[in-house]
Amino acid sequence: MINPLRGMKDLTFEDSKRFVYITTIATDIAKRYGYEYIETPILEETSLFRRSVGESSDIVGKEMYQFSDKGGNDVCMRPEGTAGVVRAFVSLKLDRQQGQKYKFYYYGSMFRYERPQKGRLRSFHQFGCESFGEGSVYEDFTIIEMIGDIFKALGVGYRLQINSLGCNDCMPQYRDNLVSFLNNCKDELCEDCNRRIETNPIRVLDCKNTNCQALLEDSPKLINNLCKSCDSDFNKLKELLDMSKKDYEVNTNLVRGLDYYNKSAFEFVSDDIGSQSAIAGGGRYDKLVEYLDGKSTPAVGFAIGIERIMELVKMPEIKRDGYYIGSMDDNGVDNLFGIASSKRQSTKVTIEYAPKKLKAHLKGADKVNAKYCVVIGEDEVRDGVIWIKNLETKEENRIDKDKF
Repeated sequence: MINPLRGMKDLTFEDSKRFVYITTIATDIAKRYGYEYIETPILEETSLFRRSVGESSDIVGKEMYQFSDKGGNDVCMRPEGTAGVVRAFVSLKLDRQQGQKYKFYYYGSMFRYERPQKGRLRSFHQFGCESFGEGSVYEDFTIIEMIGDIFKALGVGYRLQINSLGCNDCMPQYRDNLVSFLNNCKDELCEDCNRRIETNPIRVLDCKNTNCQALLEDSPKLINNLCKSCDSDFNKLKELLDMSKKDYEVNTNLVRGLDYYNKSAFEFVSDDIGSQSAIAGGGRYDKLVEYLDGKSTPAVGFAIGIERIMELVKMPEIKRDGYYIGSMDDNGVDNLFGIASSKRQSTKVTIEYAPKKLKAHLKGADKVNAKYCVVIGEDEVRDGVIWIKNLETKEENRIDKDKF
C-alpha cells in the first residue's frame, strides 16, 4: 500500500469540511474588504524566493522543495504565497499603473521541508491577502481588522502582537548597534544565530532557542531607533488599535521569518496549539515589488495557516439538507432520475440505485443527513405520485409527482 509522504496529509471528512468552511468564511470577508481572487502556480523559479524571501531565511536555506526540471530549469514548489502574487503583479505590468490600487486574496497549498509537528506539515495550506498601491498606515490597520473579523467569524481566540521593522533610513544604524551587541555575546548564541550575524542579524531576534531569547532581552530595540516617518506610522497604528479597542502587545523581537518586510509587522498568536503559536502573520513590504524588477509600489499583506487553526474553529451545527431518493423495486429505479434532476437545480440530492424496503431507505437518508426522504414503489409509479417524509418534522405525504 502506498501511503502519503511524511508530513503530507489527505484532507477528508471532518478536515475537508473544516477546510471548506474556513476558506468560505475568509473569502466572504475578503470580498467585503474589496479583494479579488488570484491563483498563482505552485511551481515557480527558485530565484523568485531567493530574491524575495531571502537567502538568509530558513525557508530558502533549509526548507524549499527545489529541483531541476526536465528542461534544466531551477524550480521549486512555493513555500509561501506573497512572492508569487508579487511576481504576478509585476508580470501583468500592474506596477506600471501608478496610482492604481489592487487587492488580491488567495488560498492553496504551500510546501516546506521541515520537521512535521502539530499544526505544521510539509504540505500545508494558507489563506492570504495582498494589497498593492496603498502606502498609508491606515491600510495596515485595515488588514489587521480584517484578520480579526475572520477569526471572530470562525470563533478563534488570539493575541495580537505588533512591531515596526523600520525602513532603509533607520535600519542601517540599528543593524550596526545590534551586530555590536551580538558580537559581545556570540560565544553564548546558538549556531544559527552566529551564522545570521554575518548574513542577516535582524533574524537573530526571531530565534526560538530559549537561551538566545534570554540573552536578547537586553539587546537594542528597533522601535527605539526608528526614523521620524516610521515612528509616526507605528504610533498611528497603535492609536488606531486603541481607538478601536483592540487588545495588542508590542513585541520588540517580532521580525517575521521573511526578509522582505519593513515598517509594520504583526502576528496573531494562540496559546491553544503548543509552541508553534502563530496562526496568522504579515506586515508591510514596500520594497518587494522593486526587488522583483517592478516599479516602486507600497504593499502590505498577511497569511493565515489553515492547518494551524483547524482544531480551533467552532463549526456551525450541521443541519439536515437536501433529498434522499430511492425505489422499492427494480421498475421504479428508472423513475428516480427525472425527479432528482429537477431538484438538483436548487438543492443536494442523493440517489440510491439499489431497490430497498422503506425502513432501509429511511436509514440511508439518515446517513447522508438528508432533510427529506423520497421513496417510490409499484403503487407510486402507477398513480404518478411520490411518498415523501420530512425527517425533521416527521410529517409524511403522498403528493403528485408533477407538483413535486
